[in-house]
Amino acid sequence: MGAAALLLVLAVAGSGQGGKYSREANEAPRAPAQFRVVKLNQIWEKAQRLQLSAVKLAELHSDLKIQEKDELGWKKLKAEGLDEDGEKEAKLRRNLHVIMAKYGMNGKKDAQLADSNYIKDTSESDVLDDPRLEKLWSKAKTSGKFSEDELDKLWREFKHHKEKIHDYNLLLETVSRTEEIHKNVINPSDENVVKEELLHSKHRELKDKLRSISQGFERLRKVSHQGYDTTSEFEEPRVIDLWDMAKSANFTEKELESFREELKHFEAKIEKHQHYQKQLEISHQKLKHIEGTGDKDHLNRNREKYTMLEEKTKELGYKVKKHLQDLSGRISRGLQHNEL
Repeated sequence: MGAAALLLVLAVAGSGQGGKYSREANEAPRAPAQFRVVKLNQIWEKAQRLQLSAVKLAELHSDLKIQEKDELGWKKLKAEGLDEDGEKEAKLRRNLHVIMAKYGMNGKKDAQLADSNYIKDTSESDVLDDPRLEKLWSKAKTSGKFSEDELDKLWREFKHHKEKIHDYNLLLETVSRTEEIHKNVINPSDENVVKEELLHSKHRELKDKLRSISQGFERLRKVSHQGYDTTSEFEEPRVIDLWDMAKSANFTEKELESFREELKHFEAKIEKHQHYQKQLEISHQKLKHIEGTGDKDHLNRNREKYTMLEEKTKELGYKVKKHLQDLSGRISRGLQHNEL
């Protein structure tokens, strides 16, 4: 997508109404730029006008911070002439498309926006959008093998798997669209022609995601039928995914043990982030209630607390996503080595 097209998409996304707080907050002085990359600031500013929950906005901020880090890193590589085939630039564009689609900013209505407050994701009215998952979940609920806490934990795993499928489909759509554009290039000598190596890299990325989905479904099938293994050392779905993938990668026993320890630290980081997400949502609901009372002192105190929680949630969100990116990259390299 060119710069003009991206701006058009952003303009469409910005047509939504609403804001983070009240009309008073929306009329506040313009906030300083959050990002060093202009287009990311444009996306963030448009996001303020969407009816996203406080937690979703914090998550978007973390996603954009990761994108900013990658964009700035790419600019440095480009200046040094190290991205001649344009693969890293193409991947950055795909990632940005996925982010915009994920938060309903690609000009299309996104089903995820219907329940933007995913902290309350154990609602029975929520759906998994996959008959196989629905069947497994229904069987697990009625099996009598799970306590209430274990059912909550299992539901998080099902939701995580649904999100993985959603992300894969978004990436597949952006890759397919890119390939279609290049197929229609009139001049075959055009510099935009996709090289075989570039296509291979895109498909490898999709293959990694598909492998993770396959392993994740097999785990859900096993747990749903047998119940949880009381000796299992990890509980967070993303960590379980990483551990399952790591055991299939080309790691030595010592490297695998080191990776296991790092996953324990990563899981603790995720738990801390989830704690702040919950506190942020509670604070946001309380702030909306107080705004209607007219008690300015009470409002200012709660606004300060909300701001602190918001910044902490953004900070931890970025750290979790950066750590996940690093761990996933290490596993991906190990799996690719297996295929050589």
